[in-house]
Amino acid sequence: MNKSKLYRKMYELQDLKYRDMQIKIIPTVEPESVIGVRTPELRAMAKELLKAGEYKDFLEDLPHKYFEENQLHAFIISGIKDLRECMEELEKFLPYVDNWATCDQMSPKIFKKHREVLFAHIKEWIRSDKTYTVRFGVGMLMEHFLDDDYDPKYPEMIAGLRSAEYYVNMMIAWYFATALAKQYESILPYIEQKRLDDWTHNKAIQKSLESRRIGDEQKLYLKSLKAVR
Repeated sequence: MNKSKLYRKMYELQDLKYRDMQIKIIPTVEPESVIGVRTPELRAMAKELLKAGEYKDFLEDLPHKYFEENQLHAFIISGIKDLRECMEELEKFLPYVDNWATCDQMSPKIFKKHREVLFAHIKEWIRSDKTYTVRFGVGMLMEHFLDDDYDPKYPEMIAGLRSAEYYVNMMIAWYFATALAKQYESILPYIEQKRLDDWTHNKAIQKSLESRRIGDEQKLYLKSLKAVR
């Protein structure tokens, strides 16, 4: 799609109140880079471009000018049906991801059918020096490997991560809160033994206390395990 045509369409869909909200909740993006296009509209645009096969030039044109372009890019990647193409485009794009929303909303559907390939990449992503590449890797492990494919070695990998980055530590906390909801007995020792740094440990407990999937008795016990800072 021609860039001027793309921008014109995005501005036609602009919602100024939504833009202002986005600017507040995504502080790592420059305010002037946010147009204010709602997520369903961007997903629909991605679907149209994929169906028409008119997305390759757009994916090559990095870095993007607008936050919405990054969102559109993430949604296109999420819909690519060929594993090799999806991985190639994802690896090219990850270094340009600069915010939690684009990172967290990018979830290729093809991964569900190729867990072994995905896991091999996750091991590389969590060792990256780029904040949102690490966050994406932890997020993919949380999304795809906490149910039937769960293995106790997975939380061990995440517990070993140490970062000074807020958005990495928030995802680690989210991972352990979700893991407690799905694999409570296996994950509880990580909290009892305080295997995470204090901030992440407490944040994981906080998120667990907010979860409807964790019982009241479990919440009461988890609350007693908070680290005193």
